[in-house]
Formats: sequence, C-alpha cells, structure tokens
Amino acid sequence: MIRFLRIMDSAPLTRRQFTSAAGTVAAAAALPAVTAPPAAAAPGPRSGAAGSTADRSTAAGSGATGSTADRERCLAVARALLVLDEDGTPLVPRYEKILLGAGLPKRPSSPKKVLVLGAGPAGLTAAALLKRAGHHVTVVEANGNRAGGRIKTFRTGGHENAAQPFADPKQYAEAGAMRIPGSHPLVIGLIDRLGIERRPFHYVDSGPDGKPRYRTWIRVNGISARRADYARDPRAINRSFGVPEKYETVPAAAIVRAALDPVRDEYSTRRPDGTRADKPMPELLEGWARVVQRFGDWSMHRFLTEYAGLDERTVDLIGTLENMTSRLPLSFLHTFISQALISPGTAFHELTGGTAVLVDALLGQVRDEVRFDRRVTRIETREEGERVVVDTVSEGRGGKVVRERFTGDAAIVTIPFSGLRHVQISPQPSYAKRRAIQEVHYDSATKVLLEFSRRWWEFDEDDWRRELDAIEPGLYDRYRKGQVAHDGRLLGEHPSVPRGHLSDDQRTLYAANAWVTRDQPEAAGIVGGGSVTDNPNRFMFHPSHPVPGSPGGVVLASYSWADDARRWDAYDDEARYALALRGMQEVYGRRLEVFFTGVGRTQSWQRDPYAYGEASVLLPGQHTEILLDMRTPEGPLHFAGCHTSVKPAWIEGALESAVRAALEVHGTR
Repeated sequence: MIRFLRIMDSAPLTRRQFTSAAGTVAAAAALPAVTAPPAAAAPGPRSGAAGSTADRSTAAGSGATGSTADRERCLAVARALLVLDEDGTPLVPRYEKILLGAGLPKRPSSPKKVLVLGAGPAGLTAAALLKRAGHHVTVVEANGNRAGGRIKTFRTGGHENAAQPFADPKQYAEAGAMRIPGSHPLVIGLIDRLGIERRPFHYVDSGPDGKPRYRTWIRVNGISARRADYARDPRAINRSFGVPEKYETVPAAAIVRAALDPVRDEYSTRRPDGTRADKPMPELLEGWARVVQRFGDWSMHRFLTEYAGLDERTVDLIGTLENMTSRLPLSFLHTFISQALISPGTAFHELTGGTAVLVDALLGQVRDEVRFDRRVTRIETREEGERVVVDTVSEGRGGKVVRERFTGDAAIVTIPFSGLRHVQISPQPSYAKRRAIQEVHYDSATKVLLEFSRRWWEFDEDDWRRELDAIEPGLYDRYRKGQVAHDGRLLGEHPSVPRGHLSDDQRTLYAANAWVTRDQPEAAGIVGGGSVTDNPNRFMFHPSHPVPGSPGGVVLASYSWADDARRWDAYDDEARYALALRGMQEVYGRRLEVFFTGVGRTQSWQRDPYAYGEASVLLPGQHTEILLDMRTPEGPLHFAGCHTSVKPAWIEGALESAVRAALEVHGTR
C-alpha cells in the first residue's frame, strides 16, 4: 500500500498506469488474435527508454527494476515452466513413459485409499494412473451429469447423455478447450494412445491445399481489411489508431515481435529462416530464470511502455489486433509465455467429434470410481488412521439434497482455488497455501456460438447470389444495395433453415438489434481461421472442417475475456444471440441472417458454478510469490490441475500436474 501511495503521489498517471499500479486486472492472456504473413520487422525499443539498445544485450538481467524474488525462487519458477526436476533434468520424458505406457513405477506393497477431488482431465488422469498401480481410488465430482472440467462440448449424447443442442443433431461446438498445440507432447501422445482421431485445427484460414490464405477480416475503427491485405499495407488501419509515423507501415504482430525478441534472446537463438531454437541446458534454464528475475513483477503494459518504449496509440493498436487490451495490467510473464506458444508456426489439432471425446475415454477408465453430484464442503486431515475426511453435499437436482462423507489415506485436490476458497480445510493449511488460495487470480471468458443452416463463410459471390435469389428473386441485389427490410422478416428465411426454432419474439429482438448499414462486405470465402473486431464480439472463429452429413455449421460468433466477457455476462442467453449476430453482421454483412437457425449456445466460465472462471491468470509478481506454493503438498493433501502448472487453461498443464501428483501419492516423485 505504501508503494502504491508513493506511485500515486508522483506524476499524473494514465488510465492504464493507474490500473497497473493498483493491481486491478482485466483479462486472461489467452491468444494473440491476428496471425499474418511474415512482414517487415518493427523498429526496436526507442533510444533512452528502459529498453534502449544499451539494455537489449542484458534484457532480462537482474537489477533494481526486476523482481523482488531471490534468484533461487526465480530458478524454481523457470524449472516449473520448463518441467524440470531440481537437478535440471527434463521430467517430460519420464511423464510420457508413465502416462503413455509403463504406468507408475512398481506396484505398492500396501495400496492406499486415495480421494481425487474433481473429475477434470487432471483428476481423471491421476485417478487412472493410481488405479492401474493398485491403489483404491474414489473420484468426487460436484457436477451431477458431466466430467471434464473446462473441457465441455455442446453435443448430442456423449457420457453426459446430453439432449440435442442444435437444430441439426449432427452439429457440435466447443464451450471450452477447442484446440490442442502440437507442441504439447503429453496430450498429443495420450490422444494417440487412446486411439482418438485428431485433425488440423486451422488457426489461420486455409485453402483446399491446406496452406494459409489470410482472408479472414480485421474490422476496427470502422475500417475493414483482409489479413493478407493488412500485412501488405497496414497504413489505413494503423493510421486510424494515430500511431507515430515510424509504425504506420509495420503490422501489429511485427511490432509485438520486435518488442519481445530481446527477451527471447535470453533463452533461444534465431535461425537464418527467422524461427527460433532453444539454447541447450543449462543456458535455457538460466535464461528463463533471468527473464523471471527481470520481469516477474512487471505488467504487460509496463513492459510495452517502459522497456519497448511504445506510445499509448501503438499500445492500443497491438492491444486491439493482438488480443492484449484486456490483459495489459496482468503479468508480463503470462502473456509472454502465451506468445511463445501461439505463433504462426504452431500447429494445432482438434478432436473429431469434439474435445469431450477425450473426456469420454478418460472417464471410461475410472467410471465406476466416480461419484457425481458431490460438491466438497469440508476437508479434514488427521494424524492417524485414514488421514483425510471429505464432506460433500449434492445439489439436489431432481432429487433430495443429501450429504455424504468420504475417507482416505491421501487426497489429490484439483478444485480450482477460486472454488477451494469456499471449502473449509481443517486444520488450516500453511500460510503460504492459504495466501495462494485467497489471492490467485481467475479470469472471465465467455463464448457465444450461433448455428447456421449453410456454411456461408465458405461462399463466393456466385454462391450468395444463388442462395439469396432462391429465397426471393432479386434479393441478392437488394442486400448489396442496402434495400432489405429491418423488421426481422428475413431472419432464418432460407429454405434450408429447419422450422420451429424461430419465434415472433425472437424476430422482434433480432430486428431491434440488427446491424443497419448500406455496407455489404464481399463474400468471405474462408475455411477455418478467425476474424477480429473492436466491436463487442472481439474474436470470431469458423469451423476448420464440416460435420459429415451436415450442410451447415456452428460459428464461434464471440470469444471474449475479462471485462469484455463480463459485459456479455450481464445479458441472458437469447439477448446474447441477438447481439452476437449483429456483431457478425458488422464484419460479414447483413445477409448472413437468412441462414440463422434461431439456435445458439453460450458459456460463461465466470458464472459456471464449478469452474469459477476461465483459468488462473496471474497478476504481476504472482509467479514468484504464490505459484510454487500452489502445487506444494500439505500433509496428505496433494494439488493438481492446470492452475498448479505454468500452462493454465491448457490440457497439457493439467496432465503434467496429474502425473506429478500421482507420483507424490504413490511415493516415487
């Protein structure tokens, strides 16, 4: 507080400086939104700034402006990031061997009775490993009808026995995890071992040959441009933000890359083709430790302004196009690590049938051990006998509210800390653990999905003319001239739209919110990839593949985080669908309304009663202050889940934590 007051007493602060200084947070560092073809490098940090040329050779060196944590703690965070043991030996090869074949080492002479709290990917994986090793496992899950945590697919059937979510029963879409990086060996290996079909997820829109086309849209400040056109000539969009002349011809992604490259130089080297290679151990570890030491207490806004020397207008540009605006006050390390993962060269995968097919397979290994509809209310640890007692209560959905007690020799707690905050733990955990549970930041994320009877995003203009004139001759030209009615009568009017899903009330609601303009963008003509806008939708993603036997598809019409997400959360579902359709119309044109089936699905992870947020997204300083304490055992209690890794929101982080916790319980860390 004293430090904050001193800052406040200094020179007047901008809005973002105030937010960063006060520690107020806005959003998760999830994904950079605009991936573009290679472009010219941006100018480097300005001379005389905190990141001037003189500083670049020691970008992550320690000093007065660095983290308050000591070097050993910074090394420990770096080891957690790289998944190394205390001797600096990589753990992933051992984890792969355990997870993908050999199982836990040597069956125990005296099996333990283990409670696993939470049936997300971490809990299910740890339970399966321990069961296979001969332990007696019980999985306690609060949700009454679903496993998987933040893996959730809107689909018909599955282990949830879910009702038909869309007008077309074949359609499905992701409420949560939707893409899997090829750089994540544990989850890719597990998917392959389980015999689950995976296929490319087109993070960038692709042509028939599978090569990127960069035809998705950027629409900001009232200006629209294809990504490829923006990469060739960014001046119109960049000037709309008022950036300095030296940045007018530099794409936002290149500005970010130039700002971050000096930090990447600490642990990697640039190849002749511009890609990067990690330095050998122990240089890799030491380099990351220097990054943590220098920037562990920094927000992304502080880095961009003080180190990279960027002005506010340029920060606005890259914040909008590269999905940084809502996370500028958050930890620099969180965004930096995400930027290192999500790059133009990263290959992504999706699972045929939806990501929840992975949960189906994991649940199948321990189904008899899972008790659903049991929310944990109290955890007690004891010195003797069965050392863990867990009290639960049902939610009473469709039945009587009941209490049930579970006992065991040990427990693996995968409950998000934002939910664990409401669980009584007796006796109290250590101060460090309590602080981590109380302070770790979880962020909001909200998705709005809309179903269409035809994949209009793949259309060219001839396709549009044929389909619109099939509704009414001349309708194609009237849309192009802005001469169509705004009363909702054309909503879902294409013959392919199943009847019975659009009511008169819906038409009135959509008409009230319709995007009214004479502008009609040209046909998108894209497969996969996503568009970005400064309207409330923010990011839109198109299916990478058609669903076999279905002529339509479900579009992720809005994907937002932090304050952007919370603004959607204020609306009920039906209002979200109307507003999301309007946001899409601004980018793609009014005419897409004719294919809307009237059916949508939406997911607010902040309002989810079992997730308590999208993921743990740390504040400046929290990597060194609380991250290590989040994963440390407390007597017979062990902690797993992606929040205990340095890959929050990724399945890989959950699997890393599952193997680690299973080894702890098994007694062979």
